[in-house]
Amino acid sequence: MKNLKQNAGKAILKAEEKLDQLTFNLKQKLNLNGPLQIVPYRSYGTVNRLYVKGRVLINKGITQSEEQDTLWENLLNMYRRFESDEIPNARIQFSLLDQQHEITTDEEGYFVLNIEPKTPLQLQDIWHPIDLKLVDAPIPIEQEVTATAHVLVPPPDAEYGIISDIDDTIMRTGATSLLESGKNILLNNAHTRIPFHGVSQFYKSLQLGRNGKRNNPFFYVSSSPWNNYDLLYQFLELNEIPQGPLLLRDFGFDENKLGHSDHMSHKYKEIENILITYPELDFILVGDSGQQDAAIYSEVIKNHPGRIMAVYIRDVAIEKHTRKVIGIVDELKKGGGEVEMLLVKETGEAAKHAASKGFIFVEEVKEVKQEVEVDEAGDE
Repeated sequence: MKNLKQNAGKAILKAEEKLDQLTFNLKQKLNLNGPLQIVPYRSYGTVNRLYVKGRVLINKGITQSEEQDTLWENLLNMYRRFESDEIPNARIQFSLLDQQHEITTDEEGYFVLNIEPKTPLQLQDIWHPIDLKLVDAPIPIEQEVTATAHVLVPPPDAEYGIISDIDDTIMRTGATSLLESGKNILLNNAHTRIPFHGVSQFYKSLQLGRNGKRNNPFFYVSSSPWNNYDLLYQFLELNEIPQGPLLLRDFGFDENKLGHSDHMSHKYKEIENILITYPELDFILVGDSGQQDAAIYSEVIKNHPGRIMAVYIRDVAIEKHTRKVIGIVDELKKGGGEVEMLLVKETGEAAKHAASKGFIFVEEVKEVKQEVEVDEAGDE
């Protein structure tokens, strides 16, 4: 059965690659390809190694959302995001300090590179810019194509890191309902998508920690596709939620995930990579009860003892999901209960617990509750 799935996966993947190549060749022959663009994704690293990821695409003219955008404009932008034209075999040049590197994009237009600086980075800022330039592509480069990638490097005096889900954790998405989720994805933009009450202030409190330096790093791990990167980035910016690397997933088919939980495997792998990258840093995990966050975080706790300080799970108020999380919470308690996993109905509960454990200042709880009240008033 396993071999059958693997063979089926390989056949589907091969067919998908063939179709992509035929489409690319046809558009090239008919001169339908527009200007090129480099889309860098915020990533992370250390003073000795930087991880850079991005994509080379045809520029479809996706516009940054505005508050007054119509439903049609939102729908058109979303269509452009998912009807992406990837550029395989394009060469990207990276410039960091006095070093230069080159890498070639894969069949989906992605590039991933681990850069080792000749000398360790000086940590003057938490973010480090890397200049990118498109030097070759299988279609004509009409004008110079450049971009800047930003890589997060936590400072040595960071107290802890925060790994957070996005959908139904900080952003109201309705991920448990196919109809509601589809409506939000297609018809809303970064301005019209709504954060949960008090999230901005709570996350700022966690970023501030107790040393007052506001340098605790955030990492956002989501099953949303990379096609939504610009929308999610702008959402964080507009709602004053601390920026961090967005670790999303490929929208395409992956033979290795046939018959498995894409959500679980993707999220667990990304979280584990973060923990391995920063062995001296402990973490707080934040998710929701709508999908498998509690189960994933429970596995992380078991496989990385002593690394997780606390887990906050937002209750999406669906009984069968709530029961599953309560079961996982009970199992953790039976296993020794070193890590508290809290199922919370609103952000203030998480803030109160974080203050009681010394993760944030006690005064911040009042700030979070005040923001909750302001957010609730805005809903009326």
